[in-house]
Amino acid sequence: MTDTFEYIIFYKPYDVLPQFTRERPEHITLADFLKVKEDIYPVGRLDKDSEGLMLLTNDKSLNASLLLPHQKKEKTYLVQLEGEITDLAVSSLQKGVEIKLEDKMYVTQPCKAKKLSKPPVLPERKPPIRFRVNKPTSWIMIVLQEGKNRQIRKMCSNVGFPVLRLVRVQIGNVTLGKLLPGQSKKISKEELFELLSLSPTPKKEIIRPKSPDVLPKRSIKTNYSKKVVSNKNKNRK
Repeated sequence: MTDTFEYIIFYKPYDVLPQFTRERPEHITLADFLKVKEDIYPVGRLDKDSEGLMLLTNDKSLNASLLLPHQKKEKTYLVQLEGEITDLAVSSLQKGVEIKLEDKMYVTQPCKAKKLSKPPVLPERKPPIRFRVNKPTSWIMIVLQEGKNRQIRKMCSNVGFPVLRLVRVQIGNVTLGKLLPGQSKKISKEELFELLSLSPTPKKEIIRPKSPDVLPKRSIKTNYSKKVVSNKNKNRK
């Protein structure tokens, strides 16, 4: 029986809901870009106002695998900030900062964060970023393993530098490659699992019951011969 699973890499544009269901007529969703089987869904989320890499599949085991604590993959983001971020703020992001999740406060796990010396090469966002007059911007790269709701935006706001643009460019070793916003490509299970350092689900081993032990014929003959000899001796007595 052949695999019917499909695996898709998609470059989600800005202002696109990360779902196929259109809740309002004006909403732009994944359905406007992808014509796929009804059982294909995104693996994880990417906020409407964020851009970049999404994985989609109908293989539920992939989603389950990536949710396991020991299987969580690093996700790399390029983030444009309002203001010139300081080394102290970058250090705070690296160590973890306190953010609000629903009604509770949460301290983020340590992560990789680095200020970029120049803006990264990315497709222009549509619509473009609204810049404040006489307010500089800066870029950082953040690599996370966890993924709380709007985590990066809350982290950067906490250290005093609001997010203007957020682009996810990598999950594990999976990248966007040459894709442009709105474009997608299929990828084989073998290649995807290798890039994510995941092992394909092994086939279940069929355990057959062991056959009962059978004594060798020679042993049976030997025992029988001994019994016959013994009976003859008894008769002689």
